[in-house]
Amino acid sequence: MHKSKQYLIDDLSMQESWRLFKIMSEIVDGFETLSDIGPAVSIFGSARVPAENPVYKQTQQMAAALAQAGFSVITGGGPGLMEAGNLGAQEAGGNSVGLHIHLPLEQGANQYLDTRCDFRYFFIRKLMFIKYAMAYVAMPGGFGTLDELSEALVLIQTKRIRPFPIVLMGTEFWGGLIDWFKSQLLAHHYCHEDDFRLFLVTDDINEAVAHITSHVIL
Repeated sequence: MHKSKQYLIDDLSMQESWRLFKIMSEIVDGFETLSDIGPAVSIFGSARVPAENPVYKQTQQMAAALAQAGFSVITGGGPGLMEAGNLGAQEAGGNSVGLHIHLPLEQGANQYLDTRCDFRYFFIRKLMFIKYAMAYVAMPGGFGTLDELSEALVLIQTKRIRPFPIVLMGTEFWGGLIDWFKSQLLAHHYCHEDDFRLFLVTDDINEAVAHITSHVIL
């Protein structure tokens, strides 16, 4: 083998080895930081929602209600509805947790975090959301929110994790997606009718919190 090609192979191998060490380090840091947060609920939602938007206030109230019920509140630690969740948890005297991802064009972490973890890898961040949350609340959001929601639904559906409550806040926002689930996924037998029991769609914060607490032992 030509020496230059061998050097290239060795260099790539070294890069992969260092990447593995970084991954392991990030997992260990996450476990150590989050191990003492207690029972927690993850709130997902758009980073693009301004504070004057009614959904921001609703997310803030949702987080406050969860904190008052005895849960730590976990968000992605960024702006928008993540910030609203952390702010609501802090105002209610709860533990506000942010799992912040480093992105080239993303805003920084919000200022309402009691516990913060920083991540380079999305898949490790999603592992932490799953491992340390006893329930999920999905507020209106974009691809990131859909990604987290889909991940949880797949893992529960395939019995890779223990079932936990999933709440979709906003009947108008989520209604079209649920209708598509029924008209396309269910109609073509890509999912089962029982799969619709995996989540609750509501506009009522009290109903959402009651649904979570009825399935979770604190």
